[in-house]
Amino acid sequence: MSLIKIALAGEGGQGVQSVAEIIAEAAYEAGKQTIYIPNFGLEQRGGVSIAFIQVSDRRIGAPKFNKADVVIALSERAVGRTAEYSDKNTLFVYDCGFAVPPEDFPKEAKKIIAIPAIDTANNELHPRVFNIIIMGAVIGLTNVVTFEAAKAALEHKLGYKFEKDPKLRELNFKAMEIGKKLGEESLSKEGVC
Repeated sequence: MSLIKIALAGEGGQGVQSVAEIIAEAAYEAGKQTIYIPNFGLEQRGGVSIAFIQVSDRRIGAPKFNKADVVIALSERAVGRTAEYSDKNTLFVYDCGFAVPPEDFPKEAKKIIAIPAIDTANNELHPRVFNIIIMGAVIGLTNVVTFEAAKAALEHKLGYKFEKDPKLRELNFKAMEIGKKLGEESLSKEGVC
């Protein structure tokens, strides 16, 4: 695997940083080099939160990057805040559950992909697993980590909650599986919304 750079952004409280931590842990446990840098808005809850993730089989030279291979925006404001990280080689992914003014999208992108993570979480699962659907989509789009490695990292991060309510484990794993499928499907067509 060559170096993969991901910018993941959303509103504070949407679980952006949790998803980034889980992906970084899964990559590390699989023996890959990884860097995760959180970037919070002025308000921890309610501001735009961005996570920068890099994963590679080789040593990573610089902690920050200007352009991402994949940008995932989980809110309308996040689309505008992350457009600068996109260029002609970037997969730009956003949730189609909200309206985005055309001028907020990046000027350049390899492909702009819309996925229905919010609607899927609300209608098929539970609103709280929206971010896990996104994590699955990241895996489906990039293969940055294996599905099994991501499940193990998710178990490590949320295992204490799973012990209290075993149904949460199944719910989260199903959300990740659905997200992976949405990510894979979106590569072959113009979004899945």
